[in-house]
Amino acid sequence: MDLASIQAAEKKFLLETYERNPVMFVSGKGVYLRDSEGNDYLDLLSGIGVSALGYGHPAIENAIAEQSKKLLHTSNLFFHEGTATLALKLTELTGMDRVFFCNSGTEAWEAALKLARAHAGVLREEGKTIGTKFLALEHSFHGRTMGSVATTHKDKYREPFAPVMPDVEFVRFNDIEDLKAKFSNDVCGICIEVLQGEGGIHPVSKEFFAAARALCDSTGALLLADEIQSGMGRTGKWTAYQHFGIQPDITTLAKPLAGGLPMGAMLCNEEAARAMKPGLHGTTFGGGPLACAVATAVIDEIENSGLLAHVTEVGNYFMGQLKGLAVKHPEIISVRGIGMMIGAEINDAELAKQVAKQMTDRRILINRTSETVLRFLPPYLIEKKHVNIAVSALDEILRQAKEATTPALAGEAAHG
Repeated sequence: MDLASIQAAEKKFLLETYERNPVMFVSGKGVYLRDSEGNDYLDLLSGIGVSALGYGHPAIENAIAEQSKKLLHTSNLFFHEGTATLALKLTELTGMDRVFFCNSGTEAWEAALKLARAHAGVLREEGKTIGTKFLALEHSFHGRTMGSVATTHKDKYREPFAPVMPDVEFVRFNDIEDLKAKFSNDVCGICIEVLQGEGGIHPVSKEFFAAARALCDSTGALLLADEIQSGMGRTGKWTAYQHFGIQPDITTLAKPLAGGLPMGAMLCNEEAARAMKPGLHGTTFGGGPLACAVATAVIDEIENSGLLAHVTEVGNYFMGQLKGLAVKHPEIISVRGIGMMIGAEINDAELAKQVAKQMTDRRILINRTSETVLRFLPPYLIEKKHVNIAVSALDEILRQAKEATTPALAGEAAHG
């Protein structure tokens, strides 16, 4: 089917949950995607942070091929060798003790919320005073399911589905005094994205994160770190919280975990884990043989190829080049992020929308989050030459936008 036929079929049969770009991709190699017309696109979004090893990577292809010949599914009523192998790797990488495998980021976050509530129940049985309330952060985004959306800040995600899960209060981002004022024995968990993704690529401060850790320690509440987008090497470390040297009680991973196959994981320490008993939570597909095999291959490839160091080096270069654009166009753009999770904020939502579209027109894929932020989540394999292509295109688009809005000033500058 051609693109027009696909569009017509989707319009008739699919729920309208996405505003798609009028492009149909049919294959990919490395950091490039190819559309149905044979055009190659430089991918700086990697499927919203999923395809960390790019496209057509032999480590992933081999893992899929080999495992598909053995076993795809058994159910969690039986053992297979992949779960323990992957769990061992993930606990070593994150500093956690135990793992629950699932199918997506929002499922991992649901498991984290349920575990925090269950843990509070155990503490109450032991005679401690602790409630069921969660503190989450302004601008947060934790997923689309009912518990996850309850801890997501923006009204547009929550209000259409009200009433969502109760006992959630939002804290001003990086405001330690507001955190302390809202924390009490009623709180069973503090929910933090160490580096906010959908909220605009905002890193939490070390001081705020440390304050949250100390408050949880004072009552037995749990510190929950959402690393669904920022984890698995995206920031140059396996988790973003490792930049701060502060360990949460629970963390969640997903997007790049299984190289493009649906997979999530909720990890916790032993203190949190003692609240979970057989039958309290579960999943049909989570931790299946195929996903575990591919996730193990992804981790091995990141380690064996030194990709964390590469993410740091090229990510810093990318950030530096974008900050150079902010110096050239200070009235239009500002830049922030860590590693290969970068946001370039445009001063106007409509302009940001147009810039994102023009980048796609130039066959460079990014997206827009929080209305005004251009989000860069490239495959870990990108090189400085790819960064230069993107920054050059963005520079030209911003220059043209500036000339269109201030032609007189642009003319003066040209003759200055």
